[in-house]
Amino acid sequence: MLKAIMFAAALTTAGAGVVYAQATGGSTMGTGSERGTTMERGTTMERGTTMDRTTGKTGSMAQMMTTLPQHTTAVSNWYDQNVYDQQDNKIGEIKDMLLDQQGKVQAVIVSVGGFLGMGEKDVAVAFDAVQPTQRENKWWLTMNANKDQLRTAPGFRFDRSKQAWTVASRD
Repeated sequence: MLKAIMFAAALTTAGAGVVYAQATGGSTMGTGSERGTTMERGTTMERGTTMDRTTGKTGSMAQMMTTLPQHTTAVSNWYDQNVYDQQDNKIGEIKDMLLDQQGKVQAVIVSVGGFLGMGEKDVAVAFDAVQPTQRENKWWLTMNANKDQLRTAPGFRFDRSKQAWTVASRD
């Protein structure tokens, strides 16, 4: 749960930087849609574009939504949730989700085996290999695999210095 809260806080903080940059000034908006934004440096830019005053890089303003997209699910329905085989035996737990540059989930990291964190192994599984359903108002994640298949799959570990998953060393 703490990881989920930290994940949400990180996403919120990332978005807050854009809002703060807009609120602290340095730009004036034109009144007509044909006018751009004039920055302190004298650069005229397209409306809806921002410039980071410390780096000079430009980017689009965050798009605020008035409705939520249909046919979506929350990450919390997946993150830290148990995964079961076809016979409803627990085979692991989702520890992370790997997104591509467009934000689409490509893989999930499933933690398998171990007891109280000892002897645990993290394996990567294609996102579409995990099938979500709802049972008694709770998400139920299943895979067409068993615990032994996951135990023999290649292991991965999270490298904090690289902030990325890497192949685990074979001990």
